[in-house]
Amino acid sequence: MSANTLAVWSGDYRAGLLDRTLDQRQYVFAYDQAAESPDAQVSLTMPVRLESWLSRDLHPVFQMNLPEGALLEAVRRAIAKLAGEDDLTILRVIGGNQIGRNRFSLPEDTSAGIVESAESLDELLSYPDTEELFHDLIAKYALRSGVSGVQPKVMLDATERGTAAVGGYIVKSWGADYPQLGANEFFSMTAAKRAGLPGPEFHLSENGGLFVMKRFDLTVSGGNSLGFEDMCSLQALGTVQKYGSTYERVARSIKDFVSGEFLQAAREQFFASLVLSCMIRNGDAHLKNFGVLYERPGQPVRLAPVYDMVTTVAYIPRDVPALSLAGTKKWWSRKILEKFALAHLALPVGKVGQIFEEVAEGVTDTRGMLSPYMEEHPEFRDVGSRMLAAWDEGVTDTLSP
Repeated sequence: MSANTLAVWSGDYRAGLLDRTLDQRQYVFAYDQAAESPDAQVSLTMPVRLESWLSRDLHPVFQMNLPEGALLEAVRRAIAKLAGEDDLTILRVIGGNQIGRNRFSLPEDTSAGIVESAESLDELLSYPDTEELFHDLIAKYALRSGVSGVQPKVMLDATERGTAAVGGYIVKSWGADYPQLGANEFFSMTAAKRAGLPGPEFHLSENGGLFVMKRFDLTVSGGNSLGFEDMCSLQALGTVQKYGSTYERVARSIKDFVSGEFLQAAREQFFASLVLSCMIRNGDAHLKNFGVLYERPGQPVRLAPVYDMVTTVAYIPRDVPALSLAGTKKWWSRKILEKFALAHLALPVGKVGQIFEEVAEGVTDTRGMLSPYMEEHPEFRDVGSRMLAAWDEGVTDTLSP
């Protein structure tokens, strides 16, 4: 057993051991012989069995929450000299606090998890110097944040507004390449909410410096972890392949994994989110931004709520969709989207038309919020103006035959 061998926990169950083979050519995960309960299953695609699960790269479900971008660099800076910076080492460091049911620890540990003191949500949203605050949060929580994505972010617990209850939150900032990304995501997610799409609770700090989103992978009562797997995991693809699929294949994955009683709602939600991405010009709707939720293996599976909606063309003027549809990556017309909905999602014609109307209405309603915000926050004017232009073009083009 190497120094990097990790125990993998699924919920309260120690599921097995994760390691690399001696020649470093494969990762191997083996369920413990005592892990007979279906609750120990680490992924919908990896049932409990005696045979080990081998993978040339780290198994996609274990890759799923490896930090990326600024958070990854912060973790590496903190641990590289002392522990190294390979994937298993990073999992060992951040493994007690992950999105979903899986946790990681040293083999000899009797449990996995991190106990944190709670921040105040009100203070996070009203703190005057959010840049200073976010640097402090990175320093405090970077090594305890198993969450993917290139946008700078940390996971923490916070007391909720007006209550003594503590909830799990993800706090995001941005780098110099993407100014005002918090406000961009806030208004994009507001458009999703007004279009009727399910989504987590979210907030924008008073000065626009932080976007704060409540975690949707925790139960409302008790804060227990739900199973969460993104489409990279479900399609057995690594994080680097998150742009290497199609929306048709996402539709198939929804059919394959979402339970029958939730399938129709999942298809409608997925199509509405795709239409919304076209209307607000969100070119980052890749495989890691769609996922499923379940209480534990063997229980019903539903599509996760909408998250990570951003108008990307505000920063990349010629940006295109993240995945292909009908063999192309472009902002598709209504006709092409309708064909997709009918052929791959089995949606009724009337429902398809209703989704177009509801999403367009949600975008138009939210559009009215941008100009007043731009007046109050001059630093947002450039990005806000580009968002307004993109939304106008997106709604017009997406509704065109």
